Amino acid sequence: MKLALFDLDNTLLAGDSDYEWARFLVSRGIVDGPSYEARNDYFYTEYKAGTLDIAAFLEFQLTPLAQHSMRQLRDWHAEFMRESVLPMITPAARQLVARHAGAGDLCAVITATNAFVTAPIAAELGVPHLIATQPEVRDGRYTGRWVGTPCFQRGKIVCLEQWLESRGQRWADFEQSWFYSDSRNDLPLLERVSAPVAVDPDDTLRAAAAERGWPVISLRGPAPP
Repeated sequence: MKLALFDLDNTLLAGDSDYEWARFLVSRGIVDGPSYEARNDYFYTEYKAGTLDIAAFLEFQLTPLAQHSMRQLRDWHAEFMRESVLPMITPAARQLVARHAGAGDLCAVITATNAFVTAPIAAELGVPHLIATQPEVRDGRYTGRWVGTPCFQRGKIVCLEQWLESRGQRWADFEQSWFYSDSRNDLPLLERVSAPVAVDPDDTLRAAAAERGWPVISLRGPAPP
């Protein structure tokens, strides 16, 4: 058996879903525009620099979920998918997922972005499994908090191993494991798999890939014939 793991933002997507979700909330007047947009930009800059305070970011990201009903959030997310997400999915990304699925590989999206934002995106991409930061739900509503380990940096390895254990599996069960990512934040998991692949990488990951001989690919153009 082989394992194919895909980062989502700026990897399978030509953009960042949690950053765009915040912009969507601003555009609809759901949150305070200027201050929320400024904090969104700040956290995104910190993420790209590898210095993100994940707890502070998750508090920022999850608080709006607690202020609205599940039904309203689902309706907004459907709009968000149509307007913001679908244009970020390239034919090359779809083809990559389809190639692994067609080969019978166990495929999962693994992302720091919370499961509310990302579950419909993974489904749209045809990836059957999602490993993501889990927002807490009580009495049918989000609380604004999260449960378990945030699926970020080394936390991705923790979340992945917990997911494998829940399936009665472990690393040794896989003869090969891929991880596709764009980000320096994913170096711990890239170093853990047998076949790391840098996808449209940031400068730090590009340098690490060159030093270690990892392949570098782009999913931003059209799918190859």
